[in-house]
Amino acid sequence: MIEQMQFNPQLVEVANRISAVYFFGAGCSRPELQDKVQGALEQFFQQADCQVDHDLAAAAYATYDGRPAISCILGTGSNACRFDGKSVYSEVPSLAFILGDEGSGSYFGKKLLAAYFYKQLPTEIAEDLKKEYPHMTVDAIVEQVYQNSHANVFLASFMPFIHRWKSSDLVQAWLRSGFQHFLDNQVLCYEGVKDLPIHFVGSVAKYFQEELEQVLNENDLKLGRIMKKPAHALATFVLDQHSD
Repeated sequence: MIEQMQFNPQLVEVANRISAVYFFGAGCSRPELQDKVQGALEQFFQQADCQVDHDLAAAAYATYDGRPAISCILGTGSNACRFDGKSVYSEVPSLAFILGDEGSGSYFGKKLLAAYFYKQLPTEIAEDLKKEYPHMTVDAIVEQVYQNSHANVFLASFMPFIHRWKSSDLVQAWLRSGFQHFLDNQVLCYEGVKDLPIHFVGSVAKYFQEELEQVLNENDLKLGRIMKKPAHALATFVLDQHSD
């Protein structure tokens, strides 16, 4: 992290003038991981008070409208929490892209690649995928997924292609099934959930809002806010909380 920040001339220029840093990141849910990130930030921003929290907290803060709610992430990965304005609470853990991340970009990327190599895609979709990625082979995909530390990001990179074909029956079935699995595992576990708005951040929620809302309606759940990029709303919340 320090090396990456040192290669950013804009950050280097202002580093010693920054008085506070609020960092929200995937994987920053445990104190020992937060301490590692905080240490890097404090070494770079030497005059700043640095605070580190989980990206799920960022989703909760950004979507908060004054009412208790369930706030969800549907982007590269997926997760959910309950937020009442004070405490962020998770009923179940996130199991990441191998065991979990239902309804996320990495989840649907796996669906697409598996169907392609198992020759289960409709001909027109398979031909379009081969045209879009002419050098895609089983060996290349296996190497990207099993030997790449950012395999989830690679899998999620196929979401624009999936969006192109979202009107097909197969993709519609994937979307409905994936979003239902996400609700079953991450949302319906909260007590009183049907009385709470369900907020979302992330590109998958934004670009597949129609399908997501249909599945929510089928589960008698109330759609709240959907934000593709929550950074501005998050900054507003954080600054309001620390305005004193």
